[in-house]
Amino acid sequence: MATRLVQINMKARDDSALGGFWAQALGWGISSEEPGVTNLEPEGFVYPDPVAVCIDLVVSPEPKTVKNRVHVDLAATSAAHQAELVARLRELGATPADVGQGDVGWTVMADPEGNEFCVLDSLYADTGPIASVVVDCADPRAMARFWGEAMDWTVHKVADDNAVLRSAKDVGPYLMFIRTPDVKTGWNRVHLDLRPYPGDDLEAEAARLRALGATAIDLGRSDVPWKVLADPEGNEFCLLTPS
Repeated sequence: MATRLVQINMKARDDSALGGFWAQALGWGISSEEPGVTNLEPEGFVYPDPVAVCIDLVVSPEPKTVKNRVHVDLAATSAAHQAELVARLRELGATPADVGQGDVGWTVMADPEGNEFCVLDSLYADTGPIASVVVDCADPRAMARFWGEAMDWTVHKVADDNAVLRSAKDVGPYLMFIRTPDVKTGWNRVHLDLRPYPGDDLEAEAARLRALGATAIDLGRSDVPWKVLADPEGNEFCLLTPS
């Protein structure tokens, strides 16, 4: 049994408007499976495919009060492309953001609802528009152990300050865990959604993840088909039905 990262779930005050921003930012298609939910994926994409990690925006009245612990890095093919991309994103409604990054080679921005993201240079030019999904953590080595066993993604790097994984097919964005002193407070407004493979059993997969160190979260609802869990550092994630 195994899972794989299939999408990012992002809370939004206005899922349609924020979805419009990200669809233009990424050059992706936009749809809605139900009111209050906006779905983004590449044009012509056949879900699920590791070549892309999709984005689901879900309406939520809860305000954003702290820096997100999960964010995306956008890829550029050159320094010139990076500058052009930053300028275009500002025209779409993004703003510069200061998260204490100092003098770095990437540009930190925030979307129209304040969600932080980075625009990189050409380091990850073969990933598609999303270079990496980044998770703040206290212990990258421990996170690499958990997530490397939770999913069938390959661990590419493990160090004291960061860990890097990518899909087993070596396509699509990277998943990065970055050491940060920030303490997690409250629910993450952005979280990961995992999906088992066809034929696997959802309950058995949830049990396997708990045995690896995940904890179950009870939403008090019996009408949803997915499972909500948290990784060893308390980051919530959803385990969707096999597909």
